[in-house]
Amino acid sequence: MSLVLYELLGKDDLRFSPFAWRVRLALAHKGLVPDEIVPCRFTEKHKFAFSGQDKVPVLVDGPATIADSWKIACYLEDSYAQHPSLFGGAVGRGLAKTLNYYCDGQLHPAMARIILGDVFASVDEVDRDYFRKTREVRFGMAIEAMHAERERHVPAWNAVLLPARLTVRDQPFLSGEAPAYPDYILFGTFMWARGTSAFPLLAKDDPLYAWRDRMLDLFGGMARKAKGHPL
Repeated sequence: MSLVLYELLGKDDLRFSPFAWRVRLALAHKGLVPDEIVPCRFTEKHKFAFSGQDKVPVLVDGPATIADSWKIACYLEDSYAQHPSLFGGAVGRGLAKTLNYYCDGQLHPAMARIILGDVFASVDEVDRDYFRKTREVRFGMAIEAMHAERERHVPAWNAVLLPARLTVRDQPFLSGEAPAYPDYILFGTFMWARGTSAFPLLAKDDPLYAWRDRMLDLFGGMARKAKGHPL
């Protein structure tokens, strides 16, 4: 059966979706390689309309179609149970879901207030109007205004990172001695920034800086080789 991933496309073939990176790393963790990756601009929702919703990533595995990065991770864990586990059991899955909500609800908005102007510049020209309208409604201000005051939001960004920072200060990965899906959730957030922005989000003495380097080197340097800013 074929395995096809539909993911977001920026200008110059940038692949910066944090949610798509979660899926890419989950697939690699399971030892799975997509037969095809279909890039989709923000305004090319027709490409995956068959999924019954309007967001990527979408994974097609033979007759199965799964949308949403969390649901895709759970599908991979259940359908490829003989492959390395993403969660390490039911308790791990429950805790990973908590981290999933933490990243989506706390980290992404905090990071967006710093890098959204850079993300806008990384969006394909044909998607600019769509991106502006949807994001300015979401954040209640013009992208340029948010970009101009982004330094003001750095302390809040650093504060919201504290639980993750303390964890990787004490162990190599969020998941312990080896990476698993919790690491891929958080790392997807940093790949969103790496693909779009040169803004220094982490100090070099931050434990998360070293963790990010370890993540970039996983799976033969898959993430490090992707287009983006060499942070």
